[in-house]
Formats: sequence, C-alpha cells, structure tokens
Amino acid sequence: MSTQVDPVTTEIIRNAFIAIANDMNATLIRSAFTPVIYEGKDCSVALIDDQGEVLGQSLGLPLFLGNLEICVKLIAEQHGWDYFKPGDVFYMNDSYMTGTHLNDSTVIMPIFHNDQRIGFAASRAHWLDVGAKDPGTPVDSHEIYQEGTRWGPTRLYDGGVARDDVIDLLRRNSRFGDALIGDLNAQIAAGRTGERRLKSLFDRFGVETIRAARDEIFRQTETRERQAVGEIPDGSYVAEGALDDDGLGNGPVPVKLKIDVAGDSMQLDLTGSSPQARGPINCGLTQTIAAVRVAYKLLVSPDVSPNGGSFKPLEVSAPDSSVFNAKEPAACGWYFTPLGLLIDLVIKALAPAMPGRVAGAHYGDSMVITIAGNDPRNGDQPYLMIEPTTGGWGAFDGGDGANSLINNVNGSFKDLPIEVFERKYPLRIRRYNIREDSGGAGRYRGGNGTYREYEVLSDSVLYLWFERAVTPAWGLFDGGDARPPRVEVDVPGEDTETYLKVNAKPVPVGTIIRSRTGGGGGFGPAMERAPEQVRADVLDGLVTRDAAREQYGVVLGDDGSVDAQATEAVRAASA
Repeated sequence: MSTQVDPVTTEIIRNAFIAIANDMNATLIRSAFTPVIYEGKDCSVALIDDQGEVLGQSLGLPLFLGNLEICVKLIAEQHGWDYFKPGDVFYMNDSYMTGTHLNDSTVIMPIFHNDQRIGFAASRAHWLDVGAKDPGTPVDSHEIYQEGTRWGPTRLYDGGVARDDVIDLLRRNSRFGDALIGDLNAQIAAGRTGERRLKSLFDRFGVETIRAARDEIFRQTETRERQAVGEIPDGSYVAEGALDDDGLGNGPVPVKLKIDVAGDSMQLDLTGSSPQARGPINCGLTQTIAAVRVAYKLLVSPDVSPNGGSFKPLEVSAPDSSVFNAKEPAACGWYFTPLGLLIDLVIKALAPAMPGRVAGAHYGDSMVITIAGNDPRNGDQPYLMIEPTTGGWGAFDGGDGANSLINNVNGSFKDLPIEVFERKYPLRIRRYNIREDSGGAGRYRGGNGTYREYEVLSDSVLYLWFERAVTPAWGLFDGGDARPPRVEVDVPGEDTETYLKVNAKPVPVGTIIRSRTGGGGGFGPAMERAPEQVRADVLDGLVTRDAAREQYGVVLGDDGSVDAQATEAVRAASA
C-alpha cells in the first residue's frame, strides 16, 4: 500500500527541497575563487532525486533549466544506476552531452542514506579557462578542439577518495589552474551542503513520506501545466529570425521554428534552422531543450518552481547536425547566441494566442566583452576579464520593458560592480549609463540598453561577441523595434573602428572601448502612449526630445511641458 501524505507535510517538503538548492547555490558563490562566479553568479545548482528528476533548483541561470537532470540521466544511460557509489564526484563538460560550451563545468555527486541512493547534488559553473587556443573562449574557433579540453563523465572522487592525478590534469590544462581548482572545490562544497541537508530531511520524515510527497508535488505540477497548455488555442504557430553571423563572417544564420499545440501538449520543431555552422554558435540538443523550457516557463505556470513534474507537456525536436543539435567536431564556444534568439521567437510565435502573457523581444544576447593581458600592479601576472553586459527588455501589455537588465538566458547573473572591476583588473570604467532612445517605441516603451566605456591601463588583447544587429529586438502589436548594439574601439594614433565581434585584437595602454547594447521591443502603437509618460521619459533621460516628436508625436515646450496643441496636430498628421 502506498504511503499517503497530508497537504501540509507536502508543502513543507516542497519548500525544503527548494531551500536546500538555494543553500547549495549560496555555498558555491561564497566559496568560489573567480569573480565570474562570486560576483557575476555564472552558476546554477539542482537537487535531484534517485531517478534523475529535479526536486529543487536554485535561482541561477535560466538557461540551465532542467539541464542538470539530463546530465545525471546521461551518466546512468552510459553506465547504469549502480555505477554511482557513496562519495563519488563526477565532472563533465562535453558540449555534445551537456549542450553548453567547455567552460561550463558540471559536477554531479550521488547522495546515499543508510546505504540507499536517495538523490544527487548537481552544479554547473563557468570556469575562466579550460585550455582553449586563446584565453577564455575564442571568438573565431571552427572546431571544438580549439576550445579547450573536453571531458565526458569522469570520476574526480572515487568512493570518497580524490583522484589527484585526474584533478592535476584539470589544473595543468588551464591558464588559471589554481583558480580552477578553487572553483571546483566550491562546487564540491555545494554538493556536500546538498548531501547534508537532504540526509537531514530524510532523517526527519523518512523515505516513504519523502517519496510520497515528491510524487504528489510532481503530479500537481504536471496537472497545472497541462491545464495551462490546454488553455492555448489548438493550432500551428511559426516564427523566424536570423543571427548576424557565425563569428567567422558567415551569415545571416536562419532560425526557424514551428509550435504545434494540441489539447494539453505542445511540440516544438526547429526544422529549417541553419545546419551546424563553421563558427562557434552551435549547441547540443540537451541545451536547446533547456532553452525552450525557459520560454515555455515564461508563458506556462511561471509561478511554480521547476521540478520533476515540469515540462511533461513539452516535446522539442531539432535536426541532427544543425546549430541546435550539433555533432562533433562543431565549435560550441558561443552556444547561447542562437538560444537567446530562440527564446524570443517562441514568445513571438505564441503572441497571437497569448497576447496578455507575451512581451516584445529583448536585446537578445550576452554581449560579452573579454580583455586579457598581464597586470603590472600584480607582478605582471596574467589576468582575464570576462563580462556579459546588460540591455533592454521588451514591453508588455500593461508595462514598459526593463532598462539595462541581463539577458534572459542568464537570469540572476550580474555585471561586475565598478569597484570590484577596477580593483581586480588594470582597466578603468570611464562612463556607465542607460543608452537613450535604444528601446522600441510603443504604447508601452521597450527598455533601453546600456552605454559602458572602458579605458585600458595595460597592454592587453580584446575579444568581443555582440549580436542581434540583423534581427534586433522587435516590437509586438505595432510596437517599434529597438536599436541594435554597437562597439567602438579607439586605439591611440588610429582611426576609430566599429565591431560586433573580434578575436585577439591588441589594445595598448590608453585604448578606449565604448559598448552600446541594444534595447527591447515596444508593445502597441507609439502614438497611443500618454503624452505625460513621454514627457517623463524625456526628463528621465530615456528618450530624447527629437524621438519624442518623431516616434511618439509628442511636442515639448521650452519649459519641458507638453505642448498639447502641437502634439495633437503632429499625431493627427501621422494617423
């Protein structure tokens, strides 16, 4: 007879799972050695049950939504569930298995209680360097062997005993080996936290009660999601867009999708999207599924924490050897670029069926600036600064888009505080502000992007990965499109050059780098925006006077007030 569990106990256990995952994430962040983790928070953790289903996932990178559980199942598929032993620690980063780039370290630890496997603690974090041809992640790689050392599931601890030779191999294949080991140990510490807390929970409630509560949590979540999908009108929905290029100048790169909704199920097909590219914009199917889950979660039951009952109504398919289902030897260093566009396209496709739940496209990519060199303030030791930059999000029915937020694949990721940035690196931030007029016009205005100006204080090398100039953030329901990104580089004694992508460009002392990220799309006709809202945007430095008149039909007097008569005339003329 199955164990019955009351609703109060179920809710206590549900929230305990989530709390354990959050404690794991806090441990990882507080123990990490590199700013990309302890400041940027480029990491995610999950508490997983004995069969590889999510019990709780912390706040972190949405792009890894439901991905860590797949990695556990891949190990079990290869070796069987009995392969896991108490005290084991597994490491993997193979792009065709995890779906991401080689810098993303996945660490998985089985958890045992009274000699019985009760779950897994899993984490993923970005390691600065894993032995690529250039520091960090090359912009111009054309096969995965140029991007670092590639690991399938590998035991780093065997029955609780460290395999020092394997761990040393990891350290030796990184330009920042000591920091890599520090970040690895932080991930192991996060796993130990999850192990300790989950064992305590089993001690408190017992195996049968925990499993009964888990099953009920999964059942409730699946039921709720099927109800939500069932409310979407049946039909086929399509959308398409394009990436600027593959990093090697080949482009545009098409992305096409079709969504079929039938009853309480949803199927997403990426047939027609680009074959795997020569440049590093490819990803494994595992990560494509996770990205679609992000878009799905934005629209379907977004207030329920992901667990093993999530995503049951959703099926995702992508052609073999495409950018979304890459095969060896495809380069995958910038795998997230097509995924950011894909997430926006899923929302665009479903907009006619869900007008009250969707938003205009956001600025779309991580817009990464990487600068590497040697720091004369620190004995000429090598440094590597990698920074995703913020941009504008799309407007929605009832509200403007957010200004200067991290992109949707990165979630709680943070750009570096200026004080930390200038202390850690021989670089200076000369200016940092919101980029006016970059958001799409609309009844609800798209969010604005960011302007950030860097000064190089030591001879260094620059890498840029900026995207979405071909398909900038679009508006919905007659909302305007946003402005695309732009980066200017002023090398002393040379003409200003403009880039979106560049690999290993020398930037000597005194070089100025000006980055402008894109905005988000508008929602609804711009001429329907209340004139006083436009006036407030101008006073706040979000919209210029010229844009107020040209895009919104709002005329301001010399004193900053709305000229009602002139505004009425301009809007009437544009009707």
